[in-house]
Amino acid sequence: MADAMTPVFSWLDWSMLILLILSIIVISLESGKKTKNQKDFLLGGKSLKPGMVGLSLFATMTSTLGYLSFPGEMIKYGPIFLMGVLAYPIAGWVINKAIIPKIIRYNVTSAYEILEIKAGKKSRTLAILFFISLRFLWMCTIVFATVKTAIIPIIGLPANSAPLLCAIIILFTVLFTTIGGLKAVVATDALLALAMFLGAIITIVVILFKLGSLDVITSPDLYAHWVKMDFAPRLQTRMTVSNIILMTLCWQVCTAGSDQMAIQRFLSVKDARQAKRSNNVSLVSISATRILLSVVGLLVMAYFFSNPGKMEKGTTIFSAADNLFPLFIRIGLPSGITGLICAALVAAAVSSLSSGLNSVTSVIQEDILKPIPRFKDKVFTLKDVRWISIILGIAVLGGSFLVGYVQGNLLDITMKVVNLFVAPLFILFFMALYSPAVTDLGTVIGALCSLAAAVAVSFFGILGITQTWNIFIALAVGIPAGILASWIHSRITSSH
Repeated sequence: MADAMTPVFSWLDWSMLILLILSIIVISLESGKKTKNQKDFLLGGKSLKPGMVGLSLFATMTSTLGYLSFPGEMIKYGPIFLMGVLAYPIAGWVINKAIIPKIIRYNVTSAYEILEIKAGKKSRTLAILFFISLRFLWMCTIVFATVKTAIIPIIGLPANSAPLLCAIIILFTVLFTTIGGLKAVVATDALLALAMFLGAIITIVVILFKLGSLDVITSPDLYAHWVKMDFAPRLQTRMTVSNIILMTLCWQVCTAGSDQMAIQRFLSVKDARQAKRSNNVSLVSISATRILLSVVGLLVMAYFFSNPGKMEKGTTIFSAADNLFPLFIRIGLPSGITGLICAALVAAAVSSLSSGLNSVTSVIQEDILKPIPRFKDKVFTLKDVRWISIILGIAVLGGSFLVGYVQGNLLDITMKVVNLFVAPLFILFFMALYSPAVTDLGTVIGALCSLAAAVAVSFFGILGITQTWNIFIALAVGIPAGILASWIHSRITSSH
């Protein structure tokens, strides 16, 4: 067996990687033939199957970030993060009952058209800025994590190759997205979802075979570094069972109720019933993957606990938690399987980036360009939409180089950077669709207060509150602030 520093990416691994890339290209070209106009490009002609859409939503939202961070979190801190699966049934009920029926009744391409109808232009403008910021940071983080945490350690490339690899991934994604549109994204996501499941299962089987017995898993020393299981909600504690359930619930509801990437998929099927089926498929898939990847994390930890010499020199299981799964993919899996999982990780990044580019392109076209008098009556062609995607891809490439400066493990970076705008964006929709009193200015004030709270928690640790709480605190601040500001504003305007 090669040590941790020996490149072992064989010709068979390269073959698997190239085969998957070629599959993506074929799917994109075939979908491109069916993409005749910008509605096909952005909404798949509203004819997509709910099961495929559900798998697409799961694969997009999980992305490389989830696939790499879930095992790392299990290795470093224990099974507390896994308890988040308990939130999914609640989230599914709330989304199916209270969000999808509200959203689906509007015949729109961009979700943010709803805000102007229900609240006003200021709310719509702020939502556009929040969404673009959210998905821009998300895409930058995906590129960084895929290259730094997956491709370089698995293939065994030098660290200084990161900029070139980031550029290659972005270039390939832009080409894939601009040819096939949403149909290509959804079809590829379904393929990717199967590859993700298969990769996790194969890893589990291989490790069990290598361990020979489960004796190491029964050893208390294996779990000595795990944090104590705590069920109570605690503002100053990074992770408790209550904390993770609440964070997962808030994230799922906020994302389904305000994020164009999710809403775009709900709008790409025929009716609310199919949209609910898509949501159910997505949540079941996320739950199963979270459980599978937690088992992967446990077994990877057991493998390196039994074989400490195979880790990078000077590292421990705790300090190298995020890197152990990619390291095992590189040195522990049979030739060909390593390439398959590496290909799945690259495809996960490309798929998620494609979804992000497609959704942000939709928002830029519908919410930024169309309201401008010069473009009001313009019929946007596929060429126009594709140029927007190309410009976005270049911007993401630049932003990906900055993510590495954020402190923390992969999940911490996700919570700090990616989750920053999740609650503030949802506040705008909550005010527009559910608030008893709503004005345009009051809605904007509530969302800005929510963003301020999220920043204070995520980057300044105000009152010692950990970033696990940033979405909940942002909601707790933003909703009352929006309702109060709307009430005061409506009283002032009515008195005049």
